Amino acid sequence: MSFLEAIRSALISEMERDDRVVIFGMDVGKLGGVFRVTRGLQERFPNRVFDAPLAEGAIVGASLGMAIGGLVPVAEIQFLGFTHQAFHQIGPQLGRYRSRSRGRFHAQVTIRAPFGGGTRTPEFHGDSIESQFTQTPGIKIVCPAFPDDAKGLLTEAIRDPDPVLFLEPQRLYRGLRGDVPTGEHTVPFGRSRLVRSGSDLTLVAWSAAVHLCQKAAQQLENEGASVSVLDLRTLIPLDVEGLVNVVSKSGKAVVVHEAPLTGGFGAEIVATLQREAFMSLDAPVERVAAPDVPYPPGSLEDHFLPSVSRILAAARRTLEF
Repeated sequence: MSFLEAIRSALISEMERDDRVVIFGMDVGKLGGVFRVTRGLQERFPNRVFDAPLAEGAIVGASLGMAIGGLVPVAEIQFLGFTHQAFHQIGPQLGRYRSRSRGRFHAQVTIRAPFGGGTRTPEFHGDSIESQFTQTPGIKIVCPAFPDDAKGLLTEAIRDPDPVLFLEPQRLYRGLRGDVPTGEHTVPFGRSRLVRSGSDLTLVAWSAAVHLCQKAAQQLENEGASVSVLDLRTLIPLDVEGLVNVVSKSGKAVVVHEAPLTGGFGAEIVATLQREAFMSLDAPVERVAAPDVPYPPGSLEDHFLPSVSRILAAARRTLEF
């Protein structure tokens, strides 16, 4: 399946399994969503796929109300950058509702949002602002990189009693295919995926950046280096044990993400490794990220986003220690 087909497969499976699951968002009904992920679902599940107005805060707020009322909403925000318009609902309301109600109510809401660059989108469409939500207690953050994980993690997200921000790399929707289980398939949160095993260096990433790391690792292997690639899969919860185990074996690491460098989640990974794997580190942990500037026009994004060449440069510096 393509990445997009895997997501659609998860939605169909969960809607067939549980008639409480509903889909809510801008253009998700007749149009099938901006990327056509939900195409055909309104016809297949009448009265369970709803179009929403252009109001991200209302989409999230209404989803919380649906969850309190007993439904299991899967809300689509057209692009992650648009969640700024719903920040007041995602953090202070959705993320805190279980705590605020002292466990009386769960906020079983999944928010799907495409993000990331590589498709020459207009302003706000390619922003990677996932780290802003890692400081929103109560929200789980999921970032699949492969079609099988897209299906398994989305199924897990929909079934999770807590709110989940499910981030979909738009550059991979139709550009990546892979084997995906056709039956029920779940992937637990908080378990990273070792995509490639090596002994000299570990490249740590999530979402589309994992595939850049795979290309860089292959090039480094051609140069004589043995390189691991670790896909975190979920940022919240973070697989600290898996991260530490893999990096401790190589002693060296480079973290790659599309968000700007300052305050990016890569800094949290570096801090975690400094605390949990300090005695195993043979070199400073490098970060490859976007510069601290607003997302540029599409014609310039190749200079803005992490690239294989930038990952190779950081990896070679680290291997020299």
